[in-house]
Amino acid sequence: MRFAPVAAWSAAVLLFLAPAVNLVWQGGTGYCFFALLAMALYMGVRYRSVSGYFSVLRDYPWYVVGMCGLVLAIFVQQLVYGIWAPRQFDAYSRFALAIPIFLMLRQMPARHFRALGWGCAAGALVLGALALAHRPVGGWTDADRLNNDYTNAIPYGDTALLLAFLSVFTIGWDGKHRRLTAWLKFAALVAGGFSSYSTGTRGGWLAIPVFVVMLGVQYGWFANFKRFALASSVVVLGAAALLSTPRIEQRVHDFVADVSMLSKGNPDTSTGIRLELWRASARLYAQHPIYGVGKGRLESSMSQLAKQGLMPSGAVNERAHSDFFSTLAESGSIGLLFLFVFYYGSTVYFWRRRRSTDAFIRTAAWSGMAVSASTIVFGLTIDVLVPIMVTVLVALLTATFLAAIDARQREIDATARQAAMS
Repeated sequence: MRFAPVAAWSAAVLLFLAPAVNLVWQGGTGYCFFALLAMALYMGVRYRSVSGYFSVLRDYPWYVVGMCGLVLAIFVQQLVYGIWAPRQFDAYSRFALAIPIFLMLRQMPARHFRALGWGCAAGALVLGALALAHRPVGGWTDADRLNNDYTNAIPYGDTALLLAFLSVFTIGWDGKHRRLTAWLKFAALVAGGFSSYSTGTRGGWLAIPVFVVMLGVQYGWFANFKRFALASSVVVLGAAALLSTPRIEQRVHDFVADVSMLSKGNPDTSTGIRLELWRASARLYAQHPIYGVGKGRLESSMSQLAKQGLMPSGAVNERAHSDFFSTLAESGSIGLLFLFVFYYGSTVYFWRRRRSTDAFIRTAAWSGMAVSASTIVFGLTIDVLVPIMVTVLVALLTATFLAAIDARQREIDATARQAAMS
């Protein structure tokens, strides 16, 4: 089938805007997502009889199951418990709805996917500028953390960090003016990193060494001893410089103080409350091991534990501050199984193509793995899969990077067939 140039450029514009506006326009990424979904549904109906349009999903079974599994787990749970809470499907539904978008985007010429990388860079640059423009006198502090009107500092900082690093992961897509584009995207890395730094999101910073190692493998920083030594020196010096800044020094000091207070039996700290939430989640799982307490029922279940003296009343929360523990308590073993399938399905096809000889495919693979890694690492200390502004971005990024791999591979195969016929 032929992807109309107008449709391709329209999709490219939406792919640029989706990450660029995520933290500056409430609902902006969602509008882009549903505009792409509308295009995808139209094309799905129009080309439903075209050979291979839908059957290609057989090549990506783990992706399909992973994107649909979390929604299915909630549906089964509500059937078992005899309840109907449609609101609980909202965030997870974005993953399932991304499948038609993937089917459409894989038909698009590969060159148009570059818009996504530049959208991430634009978003990171804007966030860095906002962090500077709104910086209070004396700098950002725990009492005055950078965020916006529709989210808090933690998902704000995590998303800024992801956009910053995706700017660099996608440099491999930039063919023309490579040196200039590299400088612009490294500027985006600094800007987005400064934005995340300003939020003080300690948990999200755990992803930084993961991203650095992935970038090192992607760009061959560890290919020989000379490169390894140079890259290691830069990383060590950069880490030392960051650790010496007042903001990070304060956050590290806060963590040490939290641990000290916790060892003395005082859990009323950021770290202590998280541990209490995780203990309570494990206790609820022990009581409801198969289906959990029910999606959306975590706070009320924890309130019951608090009344029984099994957790501090001040720690009761509607989320466990961890995707793993929230899923463990709310959805039990069934939910946890599908969470791991989601992690696997959104990673495995990128992992398989990470060593591709084609630079475009290799870039898409490492970028997709960066999204997957961020979802897992961020989810250790915060509920990533709850805010819709986050799930819609993750769903779209994963679908697009996978579609980019498929689209480029189809172009390579078509060129090989033409060469064989000539």
